[in-house]
Amino acid sequence: MEGIKIVKITDPEYPKSLKKIKDAPKALYYRGVLPKDNEQCFAVVGTRHPSAYGQQAALQISQDLINHNITIVSGLAPGIDTFSHKAAVEMKKRTIAVLGSGIDEKTIYPRTNLLLSRKIVEYGGCLISELPEGTNGTRFTFPNRNRIISGLSSGVLVVEAKEKSGSLITANYARKQNKKLFAVPGPIYSLNSWGPNELIKTGAKLAVTAKDILEELEIKQLQLARHEIDTDNEEERLILDILKNGAADIDKIIEKTKLKASLVASTLALMEVSDKVRNLGSNTYSLN
Repeated sequence: MEGIKIVKITDPEYPKSLKKIKDAPKALYYRGVLPKDNEQCFAVVGTRHPSAYGQQAALQISQDLINHNITIVSGLAPGIDTFSHKAAVEMKKRTIAVLGSGIDEKTIYPRTNLLLSRKIVEYGGCLISELPEGTNGTRFTFPNRNRIISGLSSGVLVVEAKEKSGSLITANYARKQNKKLFAVPGPIYSLNSWGPNELIKTGAKLAVTAKDILEELEIKQLQLARHEIDTDNEEERLILDILKNGAADIDKIIEKTKLKASLVASTLALMEVSDKVRNLGSNTYSLN
């Protein structure tokens, strides 16, 4: 059913990196293509309630890592996990999602990511769980699956995380498994910054771009072209000048450009269609 397969820890296809961790699952249920032994996998995780800053960081860093042939691993949860997977799917690249539920379509969680889960498999990725078909996620299964996320990966990046965030459990597993740990710093007055800033204070490597991660992983960096965005009119130029400083919601764009709300909305819609900007949700935009 639904192409679900099972691989046991004694099987040669079982990921070698996962065999090395304590309490490795005795079996994995999966859909798609399992990670290969020579595949460079890297985890990007974070809060379920990210800011525009966190969303943009997850997307940009993930995309740059993908451009260096790194496979993004995350947990399909709402928030940073979702944006990390979307970075790959939008590029039609492979990504690996480790679930805290069954991987059949009736029990995949969250339900809002059902379409995303299909796209992950469609573009050569993989859905993985240690739980059999029909198993609903619980408050115990989601923390437990985090050891698999870090176990499959050469390192873990935490983008945003509150003090009690589940992504800090992943960070803790990464340390226990001797994986490289990274964190994106954030504003000191943001609750979402508590986790990453604390991780940096206690030894995690600060990461502001993919370059920080690539250097630590000793991966040769490519010269990625940052294309200049052509503007069709003055309104687009004004909007792009604002977004060069980071993501902004439409009210802030209206305030700073001093343009009519209807003109800003229509211009942003056209810019989104032409892939100049990205709607992060809730009428918040960033450069694409």
